[in-house]
Amino acid sequence: MGQEKNPRRVADNEAMAKLRMLRTSPQKLNLVAAMIRGKKVEKALSDLTFSKKRIAVDVKKCLQSAIANAENNHGLDVDELIVAEAYVGKNLIMKRGRPRARGRFGKIIKPFSEITIKVRQVEEQA
Repeated sequence: MGQEKNPRRVADNEAMAKLRMLRTSPQKLNLVAAMIRGKKVEKALSDLTFSKKRIAVDVKKCLQSAIANAENNHGLDVDELIVAEAYVGKNLIMKRGRPRARGRFGKIIKPFSEITIKVRQVEEQA
């Protein structure tokens, strides 16, 4: 009598992970996302580990979550996974300010963003 199962949002050979409320601008986050697009997951994890960007730590967590989802929830082989998609979206913007000279107000915006990573299993060509 329960609710019917929701249809999958990704293909049968894919898995996805999404991370919201990352305290960085989408433009800066997209630089890190572009670094891992299309790569094998082992290479992408090592690139994120040794990256100097602060936000690379959070992107690595999201990629590890996508790999775990692929292995545990969908039964995919970890050794054959590639990063199929990694895209960035805008989230809320905190608006702050600072008093300036002559009664003016300096606007400070503190953007948040989100990242979605999809991994896909591809068979290696021998």
